[in-house]
Amino acid sequence: MANPPNNIAYVDGQNLYMGTAKISPVWKVDLARFRKYLAAKYNVVDAYYYLGYVQEGSGIEKLYESIQKAGFILVFREHNSAMLGKKKGNVDADIIFSVMKRLYAKEKFDRIVLVSGDGDYKMLVDFLIEHHKFEKLLFPNRRYRSSLYKSIGLQYFAYLDDADIKRKIKQ
Repeated sequence: MANPPNNIAYVDGQNLYMGTAKISPVWKVDLARFRKYLAAKYNVVDAYYYLGYVQEGSGIEKLYESIQKAGFILVFREHNSAMLGKKKGNVDADIIFSVMKRLYAKEKFDRIVLVSGDGDYKMLVDFLIEHHKFEKLLFPNRRYRSSLYKSIGLQYFAYLDDADIKRKIKQ
């Protein structure tokens, strides 16, 4: 019997949050349920949750703890001290670099699952599809996905706000 796939997920945390909790109707992802969904549906072994710098205080430590307790590996975007508090998360380049670094190092994994609606990942998605290293692009919602993804096949994406998926991962 063949081993199950060893897939890796990359979550653009800002994009996931803005695409669910900051739209109408508002809904929140239960991160523990979402992590289990990624494992069960897409054979995700490691799931990286990328966040930009967030100002200290306001209970942010609880957010970090909840992300880690849910089974995600938390990765922060680096900023120089002069920029702290002035930039949004903007983790796109970090995620792209991490994926390409894994490919370059010939790390053992099967495919990538990406959670974002951001068009900045389009070239990466195309490359991974071409090299049979792409599993799925999960858009937080259908209204705010980039139009750049119109050319990828239906088998390569899903919407987290679809009723069936939402029921499984909603808080």
